[in-house]
Amino acid sequence: MSTHIAAPTPGAAGAVPSARVAFVGAGPGDPGLLTVRARDYLATADVVLLDSLHCAEQVARFTKEGAELVDGHHTSSGKHLTPSSRAKLVVRTARRFEDRSVLVVRLMNGDPSAFSGLATEALACSKAGVPFEIVPGVSTAWSVPAYAGVPLTGRGVRELHTINAGDGRTDWSLSVADDITVVVLGAATDLHRALSGLASAGRDPQTPVALTEHGTTVTQHTTVLTLAQALDALREEPLAHVTVAVVGEQVALREELSWYETKPLFGWNILVPRTKDQAGPMCERIASYGASSSVVPTISVEPPRTPQQMDKAIKGLVTGRYEWIGFTSVNAVRAVREKFVEVGLDARAFAGLKIAAVGGVTAQALREWGLEPDLLPDQEQSARGLLEVWPPFDEVLDPINRVFLPRADIATETLVAGLQEMGWEVDDVTAYRTVRATPPPAPVREAIKGGEFDAVCFTSSSTVRNLVGIAGKPHPCTVVACIGPATARTAEEHGLRVDVVAPEASSDALVDALAAHAQELADAATEAGEEVLRPSQRRPAGRRGAAKARA
Repeated sequence: MSTHIAAPTPGAAGAVPSARVAFVGAGPGDPGLLTVRARDYLATADVVLLDSLHCAEQVARFTKEGAELVDGHHTSSGKHLTPSSRAKLVVRTARRFEDRSVLVVRLMNGDPSAFSGLATEALACSKAGVPFEIVPGVSTAWSVPAYAGVPLTGRGVRELHTINAGDGRTDWSLSVADDITVVVLGAATDLHRALSGLASAGRDPQTPVALTEHGTTVTQHTTVLTLAQALDALREEPLAHVTVAVVGEQVALREELSWYETKPLFGWNILVPRTKDQAGPMCERIASYGASSSVVPTISVEPPRTPQQMDKAIKGLVTGRYEWIGFTSVNAVRAVREKFVEVGLDARAFAGLKIAAVGGVTAQALREWGLEPDLLPDQEQSARGLLEVWPPFDEVLDPINRVFLPRADIATETLVAGLQEMGWEVDDVTAYRTVRATPPPAPVREAIKGGEFDAVCFTSSSTVRNLVGIAGKPHPCTVVACIGPATARTAEEHGLRVDVVAPEASSDALVDALAAHAQELADAATEAGEEVLRPSQRRPAGRRGAAKARA
């Protein structure tokens, strides 16, 4: 049995509505480390106060439409808020809604109860009479070392010390023994001061130290040095963004236990030419391999120019005109569903109708509507694959000989012609139009043509044609991955070198195949004794790249 925990509603029956504050742990950076309770509170929040607006886009994925996001780190003039002024902002925000039942989420990095301003802000709420709750989060102190492949305890470790680098009162003499692991959190300058204190107190200068920046994110980077080397390195620009230092013999285990930064696509920036509402699952799959993704819409999906054809087909569906309905895309499912809502129908109108889907993604869209497809391709998820399993019309077994195909205005004739050859009458109806999207901003176009993306994932022939049309060809160093043979042929026709073809037509299989290719490249480089580089790092440096290298 599973239980869904939702953010509780305040007050008893008859109570006066009032705003309340929930101090919620955001975890260390990876959105997958948000707790279930944290997501529940974000989903019901009316206002979210953030430690920084840099994470606003990430947080917006979990908030309801219309939720207000407020920067809790800077004033309107750009100055840093002090802990006391931030506490006043929390109270002031809650008091804006004293006459309404409103949830204000104060989203705090890591775990609110550790190394944060929770005490100051919660006390301010208590004194002001503002109800508050605390939702613990995943601590940065434990999670970042885990993502760096450094277990904090183990055989031979007597104590674990977690220290705020900004606290100048620390007695470092308590942390100098070899059997103590020390985790220090803070900005690079504070970390340097803290490690200097540890070294001055007598910690062995040869003790291994792991310095991690952007922990648990796809830009995480960990450097392993000795304590003496770390003190020199923290003065340099390359380590300016380090926020976590682990000191102790356990750091030596990273060589064998590094699991996150060794993922096949770790650090890659992958171009996804899809609409944003379709790209979500694919981007999540990409992130699971340690890569970041940039979505560039290449098409815009719009209703047909005239609704009469769809109206007639939907009426025929209800009155029993069709034996089959065939869905060849998620957009087709969405178009029919929207038409159903428009005319006041629901999934019950499909009773007695056989449903075909071109592949797993389209089938999943149907299941989300409460419909289970009767027919799916056995192998190739395409119009050709669907034709291979579609039964021919049988005058004895099939009471009706007509098929309804709601499709795009640019759909190929393969499926229609094949069904007609098998004896079916086909109503090929334009359910939606695909219009080429507007070109992306100039910096994105330059990044595509200049090789700043490590790979591009094409999910259809139209994404190839449209991306080249609106943004130009990807740089030759960019790995080109295609969802199937037809898409690969289109890419080659446009002068692109295809490196990866998915074994089946699904976005998951496409990303998996790209990851396997990346692993092969890394293994080949390692075997040859070469440094493992991302494709974007292998491109020849132009004038701009050379200038950056010299800098």
